[in-house]
Amino acid sequence: MARTGSAAQSGARTGLDPEAVWSATERPRRGRPPAHSRAEITATAVAIADAEGLAAVTMRAVAARLGAGTMSLYSYVPNKETLLELMIDEVSGEHRLPTEPSGDWRSDLRRIAHEQRTIMRCHPWLPAALPARQTLGPNTLAVLDHVLAVMTPTGLDAQARLETFSLLTGFVTSHVSHELAQERMIEAAGRTPGEILDAQTRYLRAAVASGNYAHLGQALAAPGADQNPQAVFDRLLDRVINGIAPE
Repeated sequence: MARTGSAAQSGARTGLDPEAVWSATERPRRGRPPAHSRAEITATAVAIADAEGLAAVTMRAVAARLGAGTMSLYSYVPNKETLLELMIDEVSGEHRLPTEPSGDWRSDLRRIAHEQRTIMRCHPWLPAALPARQTLGPNTLAVLDHVLAVMTPTGLDAQARLETFSLLTGFVTSHVSHELAQERMIEAAGRTPGEILDAQTRYLRAAVASGNYAHLGQALAAPGADQNPQAVFDRLLDRVINGIAPE
């Protein structure tokens, strides 16, 4: 979408007003009922991103999928930045939040982190989109409020709980980004994960045999841990969660 005014001249990304994004309601129109809705446009954009990647999401592409004129969408969603916020919050609604925390905050945080990973893997564009998020929508706020309740037994103050959840989400986002990048690399290489692992192992053992990497040699000589992606995620997640608060 072409920018207008000073934003177009400077090339700067326009900051979003949270109230304008989340509090504004779709204004009723006289005459014929509206042909589309924000929810429909958002769901269509998510479907495009899921299938083709975030770069494929443009107002023109969404309009074409809906069978609408591009300009007609701007009365619902004023720009792509707003659309991205709507998309992120839409998929955040896939969290299944219980009515109350279980009382076991570590178990509850593990469940939330697993849901985050599942959602990010279902929507592979999400890890890259999150750093560009400018505001928090209602679905995201519901998750955040639940996490604050979950972490109450840790004894951390509210600010520390917010920061800790940011840390946890950052870990999940980074880990899923790595998983997805590895899967793309394996697909491009045209070899199985086992073949790539064997080649890496042979190389590392040869490097260690040179005598230059004593500590790496000790690590490679240790019994191998389960390298199943779920097992790796669980091990790392436990280290993050166990470091949040003392027993």
